[in-house]
Amino acid sequence: MTGIEELLSSRIRDVADYPEPGVMFKDITPLLADPAAFGALTDALADVATRTGATKIVGLEARGFILGAPVAVRAGLGFIPVRKAGKLPGATLSQTYDLEYGSAEIEVHAEDLSAGDRVLVVDDVLATGGTAEASLQLIRRAGAEVAGVAVLMELGFLGGRGRLEPALAGAPLEALLTI
Repeated sequence: MTGIEELLSSRIRDVADYPEPGVMFKDITPLLADPAAFGALTDALADVATRTGATKIVGLEARGFILGAPVAVRAGLGFIPVRKAGKLPGATLSQTYDLEYGSAEIEVHAEDLSAGDRVLVVDDVLATGGTAEASLQLIRRAGAEVAGVAVLMELGFLGGRGRLEPALAGAPLEALLTI
């Protein structure tokens, strides 16, 4: 484990049986409360943005906003929120995706992305990959190019990487920690 991996993982708290029995929730609030750890995380994700040639950062609701906005500032890029349906005013593009039981929908302002944009998606966790996959579809429908996906942690046992790889179409998926 590298120094940054040790720092980040030491600030992530396990919460048993949340939000339901049998689930081990990975709480990142201690990491966010530690300025050294949060700064290191922001630097590492901003480095991914620079290496991928991103011109904009998309943050996925809600913790992707917390991570993506400072990454955009650090990398000197614009920040675009991808929200749950019905949360953005004005003209939006939407994308529906399947969940284990049912479906969900995300939206982006139609004018915030365009041809020539290279977009890095930032989020806290890659779990099953459904939301990330839908965001990549949304980015391409807006006419922009996918620069990649960067997450704090990947829950490898849930298989999100395998689901996401076809939608990435060769763009990188970088996880700072894999659990």
